[in-house]
Amino acid sequence: MTPPVNAADQIAYLDQAAASAPGRRYKQHLLTALDLHPGHVVLDVGCGPGIDLAAMAATVGTGGAVIGIDHDPAMLEQARHRTAAHPHVTVRPGDAHALPLDDASVDRARTDRVLQHLADPRRALAELRRVVRPGGLVALAEPDWDTLAIDATDTATSRAYTRYIVSEVVRNADIGRQLGRLLTDAGFEVTSIEPTVALFRDYHTANAILRMPAVAEQAWQSGALDENTTRTWLTSLTTGPFLAAVTFFTTTGRVPTDYS
Repeated sequence: MTPPVNAADQIAYLDQAAASAPGRRYKQHLLTALDLHPGHVVLDVGCGPGIDLAAMAATVGTGGAVIGIDHDPAMLEQARHRTAAHPHVTVRPGDAHALPLDDASVDRARTDRVLQHLADPRRALAELRRVVRPGGLVALAEPDWDTLAIDATDTATSRAYTRYIVSEVVRNADIGRQLGRLLTDAGFEVTSIEPTVALFRDYHTANAILRMPAVAEQAWQSGALDENTTRTWLTSLTTGPFLAAVTFFTTTGRVPTDYS
């Protein structure tokens, strides 16, 4: 949950999240929602280290094109390395709020856990509306951290911990549930909203994604949680049956073809 301290750790974290069972499940939903076909030009905004670029490239074929955009030079370098065998993949620097693309220049576009971090998600969606052709699709996947539930006998600390995440850790923590409304406001026709519950029944698997000790330490250092109580709560999570869950929303929008 808290960002790793260097690029290598961040890339490893993203790879681990993508390889987890919940990660594979929602990513498959996102790929299906894009409805890619050979010859399509597809845009991945916030492509990170290029985890999904090759899969999209295989679907659109050499007659299509995949464009990955990210603001982080280390991510761009890794994405270029991973897609070197795919000449129809282009990776370039860019800002989601001001995409370096012409109007109506792509058939499909997606964001994957990007909008939750942006300063202005509405501006990013307006940019997607600008660059996607009439009749084209966008597919967005975002968690709704306000749905995070962690089972523990100390329910008060569980609730305080999740409240801290929503209020202090993630910039747009409940954006998952807002995607349909935001797409509508941006001028898209919403075609689908699909929830995927990421369910964890093993502490270590969950911690690889949620990074609970790191977040908890941040919380008690800020004064949001009591350190001793929170340490006891963390220990209890490792010693008994474990359950945590959070809902991801995959939402698809189409650019209207009738401007009258």
